[in-house]
Amino acid sequence: MSAVEPSLIERIIRDDVRAMGAYHVPDSHGLVKLDAMENPYRLPPELRRELAERLGEVALNRYPVPSSEALRAKLKTVMQVPAGMDVLLGNGSDEIISMLALAAAKPGAKVMAPVPGFVMYAMSAQFAGLQFVGVPLHAGFTLDRAAMLAAMAEHQPAIIYLAYPNNPTGNLFDAADMEAIVRAAQGEVCNSLVVVDEAYQPFAQHSWMPRLADFGNLLVMRTVSKLGLAGIRLGYLAGAPEWLSQIDKVRPPYNVNVLTEATALFALEHVSVLDEQAAQLRAERGRVADGMAVHAGVTVFPSAANFLLARVPDAAQTFDRLLARKVLIKNVSKMHPLLANCLRVTVSTPEENAQFLEAFAASLQD
Repeated sequence: MSAVEPSLIERIIRDDVRAMGAYHVPDSHGLVKLDAMENPYRLPPELRRELAERLGEVALNRYPVPSSEALRAKLKTVMQVPAGMDVLLGNGSDEIISMLALAAAKPGAKVMAPVPGFVMYAMSAQFAGLQFVGVPLHAGFTLDRAAMLAAMAEHQPAIIYLAYPNNPTGNLFDAADMEAIVRAAQGEVCNSLVVVDEAYQPFAQHSWMPRLADFGNLLVMRTVSKLGLAGIRLGYLAGAPEWLSQIDKVRPPYNVNVLTEATALFALEHVSVLDEQAAQLRAERGRVADGMAVHAGVTVFPSAANFLLARVPDAAQTFDRLLARKVLIKNVSKMHPLLANCLRVTVSTPEENAQFLEAFAASLQD
């Protein structure tokens, strides 16, 4: 087999892409997996059997219906999308973020978001040739309204992302600060599309969805991953049809497969089960937070998501000691200076949470 010449790779592949590392997903085999904000609960056995029968009838030999009309209609009803608004579907919210970047990729265009935040805002901007502008949060992870408005005036971004709650910090930004940014982006400071990312909405119980009709520059993005369907990869973007019809033009054909559509439709028919699971995780979130906070030197930050961010004396050491005890969490301490010595842990079942708290205590005492 002939070798691939490095010079050929250098000629074909962009310099910035060659300099990047691929998105890393660690091997979790044999571990208590608390690193990816997944819902630990499966559907009840009787619903799994019913779903299996439903999926057995899916026509795998046919392409999906490109409009996914039935699923979009169901989402609008169940998720209470305001009248007059529509939804656009993606292969997870990651694909929607990529579509937004691609659709807005005029020469010199910029994307803006508070940092630390979801890494895909910056990565998708880079892939599409846009400049990413990160505006640091305050030390307590609250929005710096003045800094955001100043950066908006200076950079005139095409798209502004506001995660609600934010990842990896877990907190809800102040609603007045967010509204000031949305209003300023309507022409007072810049003319920008504002995307409120509500990936963790089932655990926050606060939403900007009802306010879509109040602002002509606002879209709300969600995913069903955190609700308990991470494996089917489905995200959706809600907003005015005028926006969605333009973004739809860069959507890959058949991007939502037939098994995803059938599973999502089934789950939405039984959304009360998923809502109950979310309620259990919200209750466990408080118990885990209290269990972590009792340790000297540990600061647990307020969370409206299904994960907790905590600062410990030595994040790398604690992470390694937890891993040695077969517990996998996320070391986010190198993502941004504001996250120094911070770890992020997913809230799970009572049993797994107990395992984590025991291993966490032991890891701090070693």
